[in-house]
Amino acid sequence: MPEGIKILAQNKKARHDYFIEDTYECGMVLSGTEVKSIRGGRVNLKDSYCAVKNGELFVVHMHVSPYEQGNIYNKDPFRERKLLAHRREINKLYGLQQARGMSLVPLRLYLKNGKIKLQLAVAKGKKTYDKRHDIALRESARDMERSLKERR
Repeated sequence: MPEGIKILAQNKKARHDYFIEDTYECGMVLSGTEVKSIRGGRVNLKDSYCAVKNGELFVVHMHVSPYEQGNIYNKDPFRERKLLAHRREINKLYGLQQARGMSLVPLRLYLKNGKIKLQLAVAKGKKTYDKRHDIALRESARDMERSLKERR
């Protein structure tokens, strides 16, 4: 990642379950206590996804733990949060989601110049045999590295 960017959360399962076609950067509409909680690393992207509803982009099922000193200002941990993107991008994502059956998956949440950003991926689901093939390639590469290390 370039300088000035701090990764707050990653969705590691996304690269295992999907073929990543394209990525986008979006801002988020958050409350103050959510920002403090996310900056503290108390966020989970696992099982979350994005959807276009009424011409607006939302992230669904992203868990942001309530801020401990938030009292009455805390929001529902699983509420839908609006994503900020250009109209053309939202229309393009909606078209991809509807026509070709692609999924919109959040990859990572990070701080960029003091603002919280979400990296969104247009992805296509992997079949079981694709996942096994990726695991086999990773293991063979690991074995080759080990054998090269032993020879030195």
